[in-house]
Amino acid sequence: MTKPQIGVQMMMLKQKVEEEGIYTVLQKLNDLGYNAVEVSQIEMTTHHIAEMQRAINDFGINIASMSCGVEDISDEQKYPGDTLQNDFEKIVSDCKAVDCTILRIGMLPMNYMGSKEKTLNFAKICDEYATRLKEEGIDLYYHAHNLEFVRYEGQFMLDLMRDHTKHLGFELDVHWIWRAGLNPIEVIPNYANRIRAIHLKDYRVGEIDMNQYPGEGHEKLYYMLHMITQFAELGEGTLPLKEIIDVGRKSGSEYFFVEQDELYGADPYDCLTTSRDHLLTLGYKSWF
Repeated sequence: MTKPQIGVQMMMLKQKVEEEGIYTVLQKLNDLGYNAVEVSQIEMTTHHIAEMQRAINDFGINIASMSCGVEDISDEQKYPGDTLQNDFEKIVSDCKAVDCTILRIGMLPMNYMGSKEKTLNFAKICDEYATRLKEEGIDLYYHAHNLEFVRYEGQFMLDLMRDHTKHLGFELDVHWIWRAGLNPIEVIPNYANRIRAIHLKDYRVGEIDMNQYPGEGHEKLYYMLHMITQFAELGEGTLPLKEIIDVGRKSGSEYFFVEQDELYGADPYDCLTTSRDHLLTLGYKSWF
């Protein structure tokens, strides 16, 4: 079994990439002790590819995973980012340029939401691309949120996708599983040997500041109850992270990417430092 590695999901650093450049961001992550990254919501320009290659050569950063869309989700306007439908050869070339063997789809497109039939159609399309990518030495993975735990005829959407695909992998996110009302410790083994990567983020209830919620009376109360659930740095929330990580490893996960969807005004490097320190206290120093 491949040695596990803790890394960073770079979605939370996209603003830093715009301000500092991707090479500098990767260098700072390396200085923090993170040596693997998953690249997301950052355009794969020729310049960015070259800068990632430079980071690989200069300090051995591992571009473990990259992101793409499946197809245009609008007939009128192409959304930003490469898609397997339109940019297959470019995506493969970009992955090979930085020795990346995981390509991940970040979310279920809106036009495939709403029915079992749409889910199965999307899964079929993904598995066809996964088959083509595997011939290139690249594994295609689908990142799940909480919406994939809707039930169709008694079965979770995500389980349907698993059961109707052969080559598609699944990138589970422990915060979103928890937010769906399920225990990641129980869910993760159901995807054993179909996971190479897991997203680590904690889950907390934030402080109530009524001034930040709109409306009055019941409307304000509604927003308060629904908006205080927060993404948290590791160790700052309620998730049983050590047990989750250990079961993820036993189920075959190779990478554990630290991520935080919302920072609530904090600097992302500070958040990543807090998460790193907690993982060190849990005993995962050798995974960095």
